[in-house]
Amino acid sequence: MSSSTNVEETQVQELSEGDISQTLSFSSQNPNSRPCLYRCIATLRGNSYVSSLAVDGDTLYVASSDGHIRLWSLDMATEERDNVQSSSAAAVTNSAVKCVVATGDGLVSSHQDGKIRVWHAGRRNGSRRLALRAVLPTAADCLRTFLFARNYVEVRRHRRRTWVHHVDAVTALALSPADGAGARYMYSVSWDRSLKVWRLPDLRCVESVAAAHDDAINAVAASLDGHVYTGSADKTVKAWRRHPGQKKLALVGTMERHRSAVNALALGAGGRVLYSGACDKTVVVWERAGDGIMAATVTLRGHASAVLCLAAAGDVVCSGSADRTVRAWRRGAAPGGYTCVAVLDGHAGAVKSLVMVSKLGGDHGGSCDECCSCGGSSSHLVCSGSLDCDVKIWSLSVSCL
Repeated sequence: MSSSTNVEETQVQELSEGDISQTLSFSSQNPNSRPCLYRCIATLRGNSYVSSLAVDGDTLYVASSDGHIRLWSLDMATEERDNVQSSSAAAVTNSAVKCVVATGDGLVSSHQDGKIRVWHAGRRNGSRRLALRAVLPTAADCLRTFLFARNYVEVRRHRRRTWVHHVDAVTALALSPADGAGARYMYSVSWDRSLKVWRLPDLRCVESVAAAHDDAINAVAASLDGHVYTGSADKTVKAWRRHPGQKKLALVGTMERHRSAVNALALGAGGRVLYSGACDKTVVVWERAGDGIMAATVTLRGHASAVLCLAAAGDVVCSGSADRTVRAWRRGAAPGGYTCVAVLDGHAGAVKSLVMVSKLGGDHGGSCDECCSCGGSSSHLVCSGSLDCDVKIWSLSVSCL
C-alpha cells in the first residue's frame, strides 16, 4: 500500500544535533520533575534493525527485520555488561518480523508477508529454541473457507481472497485475558486495514473486520474489560467490544485527537488508561469517562520527532521516538498530571520498540497505581530496540510524589 510506505518513511526520520539538544534540555528545565534514577546497564548488539521486543519471565525475545528472532536472558542485565553480542537465533523466518508477543509457553510473531507464526518454546542441544507450531491462517481455516463464494472479499482490484487471510504486512498483535468461560483471543491488525480475531488455543480465525479503518492499521491493544483498541494511519484510535450475547465485535467509539498517523498504543493503570503515540510527536492520554468511553485528558509533548512505540507499567509510561530517545513519564494523582521524569539517550537510530518489566526491590514492587503520594518508588527494567540494531537495557527507578 502506498500510504503504508509513506507512514514508514515518516516514522524513521533522523534529527539534527540541535533538535536532540532541545529534547534533552526539556526534562532538566521542567520544575515539576520528580526524583528519578536511571542508567543503561547493558547493550545487546545485533546485525539488523530491531522491530519488536517481548518478555516472557526472564527471557527477552528480540525480533528483527532480517526475519530472525533471538532470545536473551534478562538475568544478564543485572551483571551490567556493555556491548553484549547477540546469541544465535532461536528462530529464523524468510520474512521481516513486525511484532512479537509472548504466550507463556512460547511466542507469536507477525510478519511482512502477511503471515502469523506460532512458536513453542523448548530446548535443543541444551539451548533454548523456538519450534514452529503453526502458520496462520492454518490449513484447516483455508480449507473451510475456500469452497464458498461468500467467504471471499475483494482485497485489490480484480483480486479476491478468503476473509481469513491478511493481504499485507501484519503490523501488531494483542492477546486478551481469558474470559469467564476460559476462552482467550488474539487480535491482529494489518496495513490491509483489517482487524482479525483468532481463538486460542485452536488458532481458528473466528472474525474479520474488513475495513476497520480508512488507512493502514499500525497498533492494537486489548484491555481486561473486553475492549479492543486499534490505532491507524488515518489519525484515529477506535474502540471495539463484543457485547454480552453477541459473537461479533462492535465499534463503540472513534477517538480523534492526533494530527497524523497513530503508530503505537499501550494500556496502563490496569487498563483504565490508554496511551497513543503518533507521527505528530505527541502521546495522548485517554481515560475512561462516566459513559464508559475513553476521553482525552492530556497530551504529552517533548519528543522532537514521531513517537513510534509505547510501554506502560504501573504509573509509568515510556515512549520511544524517531528522535532516538526514550522518555519516561510518571502519572500523578491529579487528572492529567503527568511529568517527564527521564530522557534515556544513547541510541544512534530511531527507537522502534519498547518493553517494560517491573522489578522487585522498589517500595511497591514495580508499580504504585492507586497511591501517588506515598513517598515511595517504583523500579523497572526498560528494554529499547532501535534501527541502530541495538537493544539497550535500562534500570529505571521513579519516586512517587
